[in-house]
Amino acid sequence: MEPLPDLASLTDTDLKGLIDEYTKEEQEVSYRRRILHGKIDILRAELVARLQKTQGRSVLDQVDVESLTEILAGKASPPSE
Repeated sequence: MEPLPDLASLTDTDLKGLIDEYTKEEQEVSYRRRILHGKIDILRAELVARLQKTQGRSVLDQVDVESLTEILAGKASPPSE
C-alpha cells in the first residue's frame, strides 16, 4: 500500500482523480471479497451436508491414532514386504 501524496500540493482535479481511483479500487476489492465469501458459504454448506450424511462422524474416526503416532515417532516396525 503506497502512502498518500502530499495533499497540499495536489490540485482539486488531482484530488478528485485520486478519489475516483481509490473508489474504483475499493469496489474491485469489495467485489472480490463478496465472491470469496460466496465460495466459503458454498464450501461450508457442502461440509455440513456431508457431516449430516455421516451423522457427524469424520473420516478421521477410522484412523488408528495410536498406530499412527508410533509410525510418526519411528517406533513402529517397518511394513513387511
